[in-house]
Order: sequence, then structure tokens, then C-alpha cells
Amino acid sequence: MSRWQPDARGRLVLAAMDLFLERGFEQTTVADIAVRAGLTERTFFRHFTDKREVLFLGQDDLLDLFVSAVSSAPADASPLDAVAVALQAVAVDFEPRRDWARKRAQVIRANPALQERELIKLARMSDAVSQALRERGVTEPSASLAAQSGITVFHVGFAQWIDEADTRTFAEITTDALSALKVVTATVS
Repeated sequence: MSRWQPDARGRLVLAAMDLFLERGFEQTTVADIAVRAGLTERTFFRHFTDKREVLFLGQDDLLDLFVSAVSSAPADASPLDAVAVALQAVAVDFEPRRDWARKRAQVIRANPALQERELIKLARMSDAVSQALRERGVTEPSASLAAQSGITVFHVGFAQWIDEADTRTFAEITTDALSALKVVTATVS
């Protein structure tokens, strides 16, 4: 095993995904991933704390992107419009990763513990967006409602985006979902 080939992390990620899809998440070991990538287990643990981290790589970057986009939204943006700015920022980042996202979702759908981890990630994002809105001067419950609604749009939009039958971009899907949400909330009063 040559430890000095470039992009060890990328090779580990690709090897892990291939194995998760072939064998299943639970049946794949860190040793299997390292061997498939042509690396050692020690190298794996230099990059990841465990095999779940391969699937949740970048979640902190996603959270930071959401928060910074909400924070930098125009000062006169409504809470939901500030969240819309964040959804558009995420869409730009997501679009090139559609195939990976489909594979990742397939692995997560097959494993209840990973589904739970995904829900925890969404809850963290909602909390962070809510805090960013409060820092913009949005009071409660508006900050929490806008954040939760935005993360729901993200979650529902993501499911549509990875559906192979849907060819719209993530930006188009989330824009449509936000429009539908605004219609629903306008008819509730």
C-alpha cells in the first residue's frame, strides 16, 4: 500500500461510498475501506473519526454557508427572505454534487442510525439559522419559525432534487417550494 499517493481523503471517500452501496453500511468496515482505497486504517483515522463521518463530511461547511448567507442577506429582507438567500447560496454549492447526493441518500435511507444522524444535522442547522436571524434582530417565535420553515424547504427540496425523475436544479426546486410555503401561510390567516 502506497501511503504517498495524492488525495488520500478523496480516495477513502470514493472507496467508502462504493462499499456502502455494494455491501451496505453496517457490513462495511474501516479496514475494507482502507484496503479498497489502497491505504491503511491508520490513514483512514487521520481523516475521519469513524465511517459515518464519510457520509457527513462537509456538514459544518454547509451550516456555516447557511449562517453566513442569512447574516449577509439585505438588511430589509424578511426572515423568510433571508432564509431564501441562504437556500440560493446552498444551491450553488450543491449543484455539482447531485450524483454523490443520490448515492449518499441511498445509503442513509437504508440505515436507521444514519437517518437519525441526518435529522440531528437538520436540527443543528435550524438552530444555527434561528440564531443568525435573532442576531439580525428577528424576535421569537418568528426567528425559529422562519428557520424551521427554511430547513424544511431544504429537506423537502433535497428529496426532490435527488429524485432522478426531477431534472430541475436545486435552486429551482427550493424557489418553488418557498413560493408554495408562502401561498400556504397566506391562506392560513
